Amino acid sequence: MCQKVMLMEENYVITIGRQLGSGGREAGLKLAGLLGISFYDKELIRIASRESGLNERFFEKADEKKRFSLFWGLFGMHSPQTQEIYSGYYLSDETLFKIQSDVIRSLAEKQSCLFVGRCADYILKDHPHRLSIFLSSDMNDRLKRVMGIHNIPEKDARDLIAKTDKQRSSYYYYFSSKSWSSAESYHLCLNTSVLGIDETVSFIRQFAAKRFAL
Repeated sequence: MCQKVMLMEENYVITIGRQLGSGGREAGLKLAGLLGISFYDKELIRIASRESGLNERFFEKADEKKRFSLFWGLFGMHSPQTQEIYSGYYLSDETLFKIQSDVIRSLAEKQSCLFVGRCADYILKDHPHRLSIFLSSDMNDRLKRVMGIHNIPEKDARDLIAKTDKQRSSYYYYFSSKSWSSAESYHLCLNTSVLGIDETVSFIRQFAAKRFAL
């Protein structure tokens, strides 16, 4: 039986969905570094701002899930006057999603890269060479990581985890109609508490090497 093998020079993409405190961003950064590919997380805000001609403030506020309206007609208005006139408004989630989706697809067409969050697995569902991953972690490990990163007590960390997971789940379902943490939504689901971040990254690297024939 003849099986088509992807050539190493073809672009591939890796997407990582993650629970807060699972170490998803850290794992993504390390994995992208090992594979020698570009890494994108909040960097997408800067790129979306540059591509749309709108100030980063719009994207930052919308990324915090503050829902305000901005007419679609603004997309073609890139002048400094537009920035000044609409400085009091913020992008809705729908508008941010549209702009970031276009940016993600454009980046994925040009190069091999890794995206963390932002429904990238759904946005790139038709990409011929995609690996979608979901990272979870035991609650104790999540609490320790969130407490350390944000310098907050355990109760606040627990509340932040619950709130963020709910937001991410709702956001993912709203745009994809899929369940955010269900295994069927991804190619590979891993608990980073089992192997630790470094070994989890090593495992994913081996998995990616087999999937993409690297």
